[in-house]
Amino acid sequence: MKHQELIVEWRHIGNDVENTCGRCGETGRAVLDVIKNIRPVLEEEGITVRMVETVLENEAIADSNSILFNGVRLEDLIEGMEVTSTPCCSCACFTGKDDVECRAVEYNDERYESIPPELIARAALKALGIDTATE
Repeated sequence: MKHQELIVEWRHIGNDVENTCGRCGETGRAVLDVIKNIRPVLEEEGITVRMVETVLENEAIADSNSILFNGVRLEDLIEGMEVTSTPCCSCACFTGKDDVECRAVEYNDERYESIPPELIARAALKALGIDTATE
């Protein structure tokens, strides 16, 4: 069996999971939890899991709160998911600007300002060619 690797990149403004906007922090904690849960199972299958945290400049807020799996954005892995943005007072505090909007996603008629673990796990598996969900 050929060795595979899953690289999960979480992009956000701020310093780290505890020092970012509220929704980015929730997404970051969800990414960490998903990796903690899927890593043992994937490693048994010979798949290495690695997380990369990319801290963005405040001007790159449009790319904040995003997750990539082996370089592919979450929304490109889950059919029917759309990127949107919504007002974020937490990001306004970080950037020092009024009326700041932060990245969110819409899926199955629901809007998610922080990415739920189920969608992160589904995208991770799909990036590896393992599609366990019916869409």
